[in-house]
Amino acid sequence: MPTILSTLIHSGPVHVLAFATLLGSQFYQSFIGGVMAYKALPRPQFAQLQQRIFPVYFTLQAILPAVLLLTHPSMSPVSLINPSSPHFCNTGLPILIVLGASLANLVVISPATLKIGNERKVQETKEGKKYYDEGPKSEKMAALNKRFGVMHGASAFVNLIGLLATGWYGVILGNKIRW
Repeated sequence: MPTILSTLIHSGPVHVLAFATLLGSQFYQSFIGGVMAYKALPRPQFAQLQQRIFPVYFTLQAILPAVLLLTHPSMSPVSLINPSSPHFCNTGLPILIVLGASLANLVVISPATLKIGNERKVQETKEGKKYYDEGPKSEKMAALNKRFGVMHGASAFVNLIGLLATGWYGVILGNKIRW
């Protein structure tokens, strides 16, 4: 009977654990942790929490698909990412979509959103009121709020694409399991 450690030296268990961590973290952050934090925390604390979570979350979301590509138990990474390979569409493509979505959030969208958030803080200091205070907003604050909303929406959309691609791969992976 193999031990737990000897089982983990094979790529199959590592692959399944990486997939489970990827899907679980995506689901939790998107539908549980983020939603509950938004409901429970005042806006400044929620924003501060998200600023700390997102870099770690997006980094994890970029690393885990790479692990999936490198540890696929029956195919090489080259055959998974080669568009002419028969394994590309049903295995490599969903993993690459997750990787691309995560990298887009990590490298482009999240830094841009953070920059706009910092610009809002500067504008708050100039105006003496918070971006979320009731009442009319200055043109500058309204524009910053709109830009922030667009970037936040883009991040959520890209994250949802990654989650759906992970689910797509999960169905493919689940169909390969034989009991």
